[in-house]
Amino acid sequence: MTTGALPRRGLSAYAILRPARGRLLVAVLAGAGAAGCAVALAAVSAWLISRAALHPPILHLMVAIVAVRACGLGRGVLRYLERLIGHDAAFRVLAGVRVTLYRRLEVLAPAGLADFRRADLAQRLASDVDAVLDLVTRVLLPYAVAALVGLASVLMVGALVPVAGLTLAAALLATGVAVPLLQRAAVRRADARLAPLRAELATGVVDLVHGMPDLVAYAAADGHRDHLARIDARLTAAARRSAAAAGLGAAVTALCTGVSVLAGLLAGAAAVRAGSLHGELLALVVLTPLAVFEIAGPLPAAAQRYATARASLRRLAEIWTAPDPLTGGSRAGASVPRPRPAGAPGAHPAAAPVPELRLAGVTAGWTAGRTAVAGFDLTLPPGSRVALVGPSGSGKSTVAALLVRFLDPRAGRVTLDGTDLCDIPADRVREIVGYLPEDAYLFDTTIGANLRIARPEASDAELLDALAAARLRDWVRTLPDGLETLVGEHGMALSGGQRRRLALARILLTGARVLILDEPGEHLDDATAGALVADLLAAAGDRTVLLITHRTADLEGWRVVRMAVPAR
Repeated sequence: MTTGALPRRGLSAYAILRPARGRLLVAVLAGAGAAGCAVALAAVSAWLISRAALHPPILHLMVAIVAVRACGLGRGVLRYLERLIGHDAAFRVLAGVRVTLYRRLEVLAPAGLADFRRADLAQRLASDVDAVLDLVTRVLLPYAVAALVGLASVLMVGALVPVAGLTLAAALLATGVAVPLLQRAAVRRADARLAPLRAELATGVVDLVHGMPDLVAYAAADGHRDHLARIDARLTAAARRSAAAAGLGAAVTALCTGVSVLAGLLAGAAAVRAGSLHGELLALVVLTPLAVFEIAGPLPAAAQRYATARASLRRLAEIWTAPDPLTGGSRAGASVPRPRPAGAPGAHPAAAPVPELRLAGVTAGWTAGRTAVAGFDLTLPPGSRVALVGPSGSGKSTVAALLVRFLDPRAGRVTLDGTDLCDIPADRVREIVGYLPEDAYLFDTTIGANLRIARPEASDAELLDALAAARLRDWVRTLPDGLETLVGEHGMALSGGQRRRLALARILLTGARVLILDEPGEHLDDATAGALVADLLAAAGDRTVLLITHRTADLEGWRVVRMAVPAR
């Protein structure tokens, strides 16, 4: 399933199931065949036992005996096919939705995700996406199979005893339609709140785990735990109401089953006495509803899962329909030089020329109604060293996001050698302009694997050259495992300076001709931060460097551009 399979306006149940409709149709037919075999097995067995009690010639029973064997074998084979094909279709749909959403996140990140919390996004991409699997295997297939087999059973029983057939039809409609509607009216709010409450609880737990040192230091841990306990109590209450509705549905289903059997017995007995029904067919009329309700019984629970799945789909649709942070043509084909990474991370004599970047009268913001940068001008000549200085909230990181095209300006222009960045694909911009954010992420893997994110084909020698430019090679050579040393979660096995230098080595491995370094000395002492900035200057070679910082020390030789907090 491709991303084009889903409409841009959102994620609907029909839209996500449409690419697998062929497999789903086969699965429905196989499921209906298996359920039909189960009903036929009960009906034919009932007739066979009743007929055999009259001691007819054995040849009169041969067709029924063969039918019982065929139904028994067919039920198992068709059930296997239904599960195999149905789950194959479900997992294909699931994979398609995940890939589509990941690609959508790639487009949105980071500016388009400003209104989403990380733990909530993880919950949406895990539990909420898994609800799609329930939509196929526990909602669509049970309802489609029950509808087909229920209709055939009503027609069969109705042809023998019309009253029993009408009663069976009414009971099936009550189980499959009336009970779910009543459940929905009773617990609509509870089912709709399950997914958001789970997300809120997951977000709170992540905050508790990551913020535990600060919470303990400020004696706020108990208050945070109490808040989580209140969320958990609301989630438990919603789940309890949902479970109560499911129990009520099961009770009504059992009642409908009993009514159908009793109606079949009374109406069938009357028909036998009137001579309109053969006596051996009475068992068929009485026992068929039992087999049918084995299939229709899960429908109330399926309807309840559908309500939960719809709430999850709405949460996924919020990601899919989030406004694009890029307003220009992200797939335009503007002609710009393609950088070629050289073997050494310093000067790049074989790489493309260093371009000029310019911001002219730029106004931009991360969220609607809030301006982070207003009417800002900046020019980065080839090979220049520019320091962007200003207090927090002045828009320094927003300027970096504009230059790497994480978002587009609301007004003004950002140009690369005179070409508007809105006319250059975002991925091409990031091949030319490299960005080292303040919170550069280190993966829980080895030093070498973290570096090869920038250049997967890089040799060990090239990695060591990049580490040398970042003043880490000698340290890495002292490690027993060298480049295979694990850095720990978020790089916690390294010091703050080592984490920043490793992230710097990674960006030096790219072919980027412009480097944007956001607060490289953050969380470091003055001496370490000054040494790191000096190393940056030496390692950049002939490339343009934009240094974003709030520190004014150690900027000798840099052109300093000061920013102020814009008026809100």
